[in-house]
Amino acid sequence: MFKVLILKTLYNLSDDQTELQIRDRISFMEFLGLTFADIVPDAKTIWLFAEQLKELGLERKLFEQFEKELVRQGFAAKGGLIVDGTFVEVPKQRNTKDENAQIKNGEVPETLSENPHVLAQKDVDARWTKKNDVSYYGYKDHVLADEKFKLIRDDDVTDMLVHDSVPFIPLVPKKPAF
Repeated sequence: MFKVLILKTLYNLSDDQTELQIRDRISFMEFLGLTFADIVPDAKTIWLFAEQLKELGLERKLFEQFEKELVRQGFAAKGGLIVDGTFVEVPKQRNTKDENAQIKNGEVPETLSENPHVLAQKDVDARWTKKNDVSYYGYKDHVLADEKFKLIRDDDVTDMLVHDSVPFIPLVPKKPAF
């Protein structure tokens, strides 16, 4: 199942798209060691596996181990590192001005906390930003990739208000692998 997550991450696929691509691409099936007669994990199974790894705190450790194996096999970053930030938009929230002020202060508005079903539908961590006079609401995905192999070596997700330079320093390795 970890190989499924590698494909999902490498090709930036959703859980549904990962399932579809495994069924569609012979190269994916070969990488996973599957035959046409084997059962392909569905999107829900892929999501559940990733969530369980996160809950156990194993996701980062497994990808670090994978990174060490890539370096051992000669896939170390050799041509340089690329750090890039990408906007990840989420559905805009329809809150009152008072609710928005409370959310900005890190509080959960009483109107939302009274009803857990309503709170579950609200994203109180996302923020607004403006770029070229266009407003965006959501998060930034900061990615460290090596120039030669284009493999993602590390990543960090922040809200839109965080400047790109903030996660840059922690993402760049102290001791380059090249």
